Amino acid sequence: MNEPGTGTTATPVEERLRAALAARAHSVGPADLRPLRPPSRPARIRSVPVRRAVVGVLALAAVAALVFFALRGGESRPAGPARSPHPPIGTPSPVPSAVSPSAARPTPSTPTPSTPGP
Repeated sequence: MNEPGTGTTATPVEERLRAALAARAHSVGPADLRPLRPPSRPARIRSVPVRRAVVGVLALAAVAALVFFALRGGESRPAGPARSPHPPIGTPSPVPSAVSPSAARPTPSTPTPSTPGP
């Protein structure tokens, strides 16, 4: 909304809104207001049974969770290795021979590294 002294004119909607809010504010007087009623009973009395019920439900849930995990954890075993349902059929794989790296000989086409002399 436009503030007084900004130099801009208010639109008709803004003027009508200001007039309506001012009329509403002036229509309420001290005779229309009344003091609050005192509470009929303390609020803590109402909340005590609710608190007890919530604490009881939470305690039961904690006990149930402990029993569930205690019974479940005692019987668990790791799964055995996976096996095929039928024995393998086919030729056995060849056994690799033991060849040491030092026994390998260079072929004549392989160049040998030259070492510089002192």
